Amino acid sequence: MTRLIGMLIFPRLTQLDMTGPYEVLARLPDTKVELIARTLDPVTTDRGMQIVSTVTYASCPPLDIVMVPGGPGQQDLMEDEEALAFLRRQAVSAKYLTSVCTGSLVLGAAGLLKGKRATCHWAALEHLKPLGAIPVSEKVVVDGNVVTGAGVTSGIDFALSLAAILEGEAVAREIQLQIEYDPAPPFDSGSPKTAKPETLAALNAKLTALNEARREVAARVGRKLGTAL
Repeated sequence: MTRLIGMLIFPRLTQLDMTGPYEVLARLPDTKVELIARTLDPVTTDRGMQIVSTVTYASCPPLDIVMVPGGPGQQDLMEDEEALAFLRRQAVSAKYLTSVCTGSLVLGAAGLLKGKRATCHWAALEHLKPLGAIPVSEKVVVDGNVVTGAGVTSGIDFALSLAAILEGEAVAREIQLQIEYDPAPPFDSGSPKTAKPETLAALNAKLTALNEARREVAARVGRKLGTAL
């Protein structure tokens, strides 16, 4: 039987949150990946790329694996009752609930992370707590049937980890080699733990407005869920 993976897409998502994992998971044997949106109209990402969905919320069949990417549009999705209801419906029968970057905040907004360890982009990690999750500062976090990845490029690590869960380490290793995933960044600046203090301060300043908006949404949604402190 073909394994069915569904990835949510929405306006202002960060495309690499989705396309990185797609590149890995679409290579799994007997697997089909669907891109899910409210309609079949093209979705415009936060950097202007357009992506076309393959199914809608209404037409999507039951999924084996649900995946939610992140991006600034995630805030709107956290209060989008149609999207949240879709995730709750799929969660009833899905084997795994997964996310990359701030997609975990959307799973949390749907009430699917209560008491679960989860990760997120480092700049938004704290916003998991009001949603009932247990924030963990790691690249990939597995808690039962919930698998979450940290920010953006972590989606490839997330997908390889998920591939190993689904098909075994040997298959995951073959996929890693096939896509030549051999990270060797020119700078040791990919984490707040290794970035220069001035680099971290500059980026935090640029992210202030976005982070405050996320904080407000997480608190508001958390109050509705009864999980906010």
